[in-house]
Amino acid sequence: MSYEKFELREELAIRRLITFFYREMPQDYFFAGEQHDFWEIVYVDKGEWDVTVDGAPFHLEQGDLVFYGPNEFHRGGAAQKSTPNVIIITFECDSPAMKYFAEHRVFRLDEKERGIFSSLVKAGLESFDPPIDSPKMRKLHRREGSPFGSEQLIRNHLENMLIHFIRRKHVPIAPEKPASAVKENKENVIASEVLDYLKANMAEDLTVDELCRRFQVSRTQLKTAFRLQTGQGVLEAFNHMKIERAKVLIREERHNYTEIAEMLGYSSIHYFSRQFKKLTNMTPTEYARSVKLRALDDQSGCWDLS
Repeated sequence: MSYEKFELREELAIRRLITFFYREMPQDYFFAGEQHDFWEIVYVDKGEWDVTVDGAPFHLEQGDLVFYGPNEFHRGGAAQKSTPNVIIITFECDSPAMKYFAEHRVFRLDEKERGIFSSLVKAGLESFDPPIDSPKMRKLHRREGSPFGSEQLIRNHLENMLIHFIRRKHVPIAPEKPASAVKENKENVIASEVLDYLKANMAEDLTVDELCRRFQVSRTQLKTAFRLQTGQGVLEAFNHMKIERAKVLIREERHNYTEIAEMLGYSSIHYFSRQFKKLTNMTPTEYARSVKLRALDDQSGCWDLS
């Protein structure tokens, strides 16, 4: 019996990346501009970002993504004195469908697109050495022993996201319901309330028992709910939260390390420094230096794209 083979149509394809960075920027960061013969997307993970593309200005906030087309001159930097975290991906794609992004340049990701983008970043973190969020990352190098198919997942997720954007066309994104209206169950409520409390009390030295008393839940309930929503233990997440806040304070350059340690509830500058290095593999001083050097590299156009 003969079977007819149906060839699937390919609307767009991405086979080559040039860069894939997760970057934490100082509040005075500004990139004087460049143009290149490949596509670039910049996603604002935190803070605010101002860009100009071929003379047209755009303001981006957390959750926004902007496209720069081949040979379009673009420049930009931190907005409103924020200390933005941005994800920068450059890639080749010669599909005619890509002209859509020269006309529709800025997107605010919806819930499904955020999920796709999160998977894309996860695949990026798995694929390269040093990883995309490392201050040492300058040029893509394949990680030896990376999970099977991780690079192919980058391609799949990136193509998937572009297809979602094009399918969206001019259909407006419905505003998301307030978080309180979409809670799925009691565990989500507990975890979200505790997260909010931790964020508001980063100067405190909180314990699990204190949190259980405050929210009237058992240790098992709290730990289970928190791990289901965050994938971390309560104190583990609290420590990461403090260090992420410390990074922002360091990049703002308004406080010395002793003041930052006190603001975040560390008993001493030495303990703060040890915790910072434990979670980032850098001392606070090394981190501050790396951010400045990286910003200077970007501002001078030294992206090492060769």
